[in-house]
Amino acid sequence: MSINRVIISGNLTRDPELRSTASGLPVLGFGVAVNDRRKNQQTGEWEDYPNFIDCTMFGARAESLSRFLSKGTKVAIEGKLRWSQWEREGQKRSKIEVIVDELEFMSSRDGGQSYGSQPSSGGYAPAPAAAAPMVDASSSVYDEDIPF
Repeated sequence: MSINRVIISGNLTRDPELRSTASGLPVLGFGVAVNDRRKNQQTGEWEDYPNFIDCTMFGARAESLSRFLSKGTKVAIEGKLRWSQWEREGQKRSKIEVIVDELEFMSSRDGGQSYGSQPSSGGYAPAPAAAAPMVDASSSVYDEDIPF
């Protein structure tokens, strides 16, 4: 058995780009900056080191979310990693990206409330300001399944 799940939270590094496949499937591409916190060995101070992660979302929800996302938006994302490889101008290229299954807004548009995505309808409803972790209630994970 193998598991391919990732959860990240950070800020969008650029405005999302909405495209479509040849068959008309919406594809939303955006980047998320996620900070690592490490102690600087020379100064002893804690510093943030950014990681820039490419993210891709497919389908009607991708099209809907494209209207609400912009550079700087704070989001929490759950998805899976995908590695792809191609050749451009004789050079082999590769990248790892997150294929987004769930996206939750972590900061509000108006400063008052947070807005989370609704998986079934693609609509938006107020969510608590302190966002709870995203949990798939349909999964069957029990304490005895966790190896630690």
